[in-house]
Amino acid sequence: MEFRTVVDTPKMPFLIEPQDELLFVGSCFADAIGRRFAEQQFRATVNPYGVMYNPASILHTIRRYCSPATEAGGCPKPRVAFLTLGTNHVYRLKETGEIVDNCQKRPAALFSEEQLTVEACADCLRQAIDMLCRVSPQVHIVLTVSPIRYRKYGYHGSQLSKATLLLAADKVIRETGEADCRPMSVSYFPAYEIVNDELRDYRFYADDMLHPSAQAVDYVWERLADCCLSEAAHTFMAEWRPIWQALNHRPLHPDTPDYQAFQEKTRQQLAAFKQKYPHCQYPLPAVGG
Repeated sequence: MEFRTVVDTPKMPFLIEPQDELLFVGSCFADAIGRRFAEQQFRATVNPYGVMYNPASILHTIRRYCSPATEAGGCPKPRVAFLTLGTNHVYRLKETGEIVDNCQKRPAALFSEEQLTVEACADCLRQAIDMLCRVSPQVHIVLTVSPIRYRKYGYHGSQLSKATLLLAADKVIRETGEADCRPMSVSYFPAYEIVNDELRDYRFYADDMLHPSAQAVDYVWERLADCCLSEAAHTFMAEWRPIWQALNHRPLHPDTPDYQAFQEKTRQQLAAFKQKYPHCQYPLPAVGG
């Protein structure tokens, strides 16, 4: 008997290789998934200008990231970019009419709140995708919707917000498929559906009952890895895992000869790993450190 509904996660039209440049922009869920890639020593840039919740703010990050000044500074050109949508609610500074990415704890009276329509959300995504394509023509875009709920909207309002984002993402993906004129692809990964339709239990939420727990994030990360990592990337992670565990080991007696020998062995393993995978940025521990 099956006691849960497993969400289908079809293979992506690309595979991530160990050395690929990855970009994660969006809600704190994008932060959590992006950090998993970074911990596994993938070349992941995660929310370079802070967490962005709505499509307009995601567009602002992509515009800044793809600006000529940023490119001149050695901005990595992503092969895969993950854009995670959190909400369609935005805040405008009344004085200028500008959508702000962060209110910076200024008085609420300075701002007006509004909800972006499906078309407005889709337009922000289109612009962001076009910018990414200009700096990295072979880029693959993955759209996701964050499963984090927003209590302040009311739970019905939160669902309406997520529905708007889901419709916008689907609209952009269908348009891209119909155009069939770009070397890149735009895909959808069902993070929202996995948490809400497959896990769908409060034991998979943090103490606030709104954010997914660390266990839920790990599960979504594993599902994502299964559908978009190459065989070489899985081998890379399998080789990194025991080194990572050794580096994070906390001994009861750090001054013993046995532990110092363990440290030296780990250092040698890390050096060999970095030689095999030059993109690995993890620093070598100091001798005897």
